[in-house]
Amino acid sequence: MANVLPMEQRVAVVAHLVEGASVRGTSRLTGVSQPAILSLLLRMGEGCARLHDRMVRDIDVRDVQADEIWSYVQKKQARVTPEDPAEWGDAYAFVAMARTCKLVISYRVGKRDEANTQAFIADLRARLVTVPLLCTDGFQPYAEAVGEHFQGAVDYGVVHKDYRKGRQHDGQPSDHRYAPPRHAFITRIPRMGSPEMSRISTSHIERQNLTMRMQIRRLTRLCNGFSKKLDNHRAAISLHMGFYNLCRVHEALRVTPAMEAGITRHVWSIQELVQAALSEPAAPPPDPRPLKLPEPPEGAQTPAARPLPNGRGWLRVVGEGKVGSTSTASTRTAPTPSPKAGPQSPKPKPTQLRLFDD
Repeated sequence: MANVLPMEQRVAVVAHLVEGASVRGTSRLTGVSQPAILSLLLRMGEGCARLHDRMVRDIDVRDVQADEIWSYVQKKQARVTPEDPAEWGDAYAFVAMARTCKLVISYRVGKRDEANTQAFIADLRARLVTVPLLCTDGFQPYAEAVGEHFQGAVDYGVVHKDYRKGRQHDGQPSDHRYAPPRHAFITRIPRMGSPEMSRISTSHIERQNLTMRMQIRRLTRLCNGFSKKLDNHRAAISLHMGFYNLCRVHEALRVTPAMEAGITRHVWSIQELVQAALSEPAAPPPDPRPLKLPEPPEGAQTPAARPLPNGRGWLRVVGEGKVGSTSTASTRTAPTPSPKAGPQSPKPKPTQLRLFDD
């Protein structure tokens, strides 16, 4: 079994799994039996999850993007019957990634429902120490979960994509799953706080979805490598996240995401990951810490802000037009009065509340 495999074989098995090889393919390449590979996968997945809990916390990043990637266990959701186990069917991986350092901050595997969304956002909040600019898609439970767990200490924007079927030039309906219509179908919507419209995006986390599909055999589309058990599915994703953060050198950064985020100082080898994951003890997940405001750009004036009681966020002064600075609202001109209208009295100036006076 996996607990008596030599270290060289453990490393070889893990190296094949994290590069997208199937269990059967790994067995043929390494000479290790399939039950031993699955046993090692479960132990590595649990260890990488514990390693993630200990190392990925108190993250000081500003831009965070979150998304879900679809897969399934045993059979697709449309073929699940009431007699089947509850774990069969859709199995989404919720992933939150820092845009600049590419670090996977939080992840969760489960159904695409409100309960898993709440748990995912709660875990993301517990690992951050800076008020983030959070971007997600238009999945409705995100808004309630972000509002409940961040309690206003967030700049939250939504990228809404309209996947309604369009028509090609010959009048035939297009297959929107693989070829979206070429008209503009993306809408950026500010939901909470003061997100910059130009920075509301989910492009980087969607590119991360491609990395997961290429390096996790169970997530490869239109193949027979799908998971048969939910525990194996979760273990495979946890193993990938540990390898991605600590071992895989990012092509753009030339270092690993953990090095770019300041968590580690060197590129971990597969053997280091195996040794650390198999020896990592169980520990409680991180607790939420009070969030601090992000540092303003060099030369910019620090905005006025005051913390709310009981760590519920910040009361911030937002510059006029900041949220809609890139929208059409900033280019509107005052309406020209009708020539038939009589003299108009000047409007009284609004009274500004002095929220920050002592």
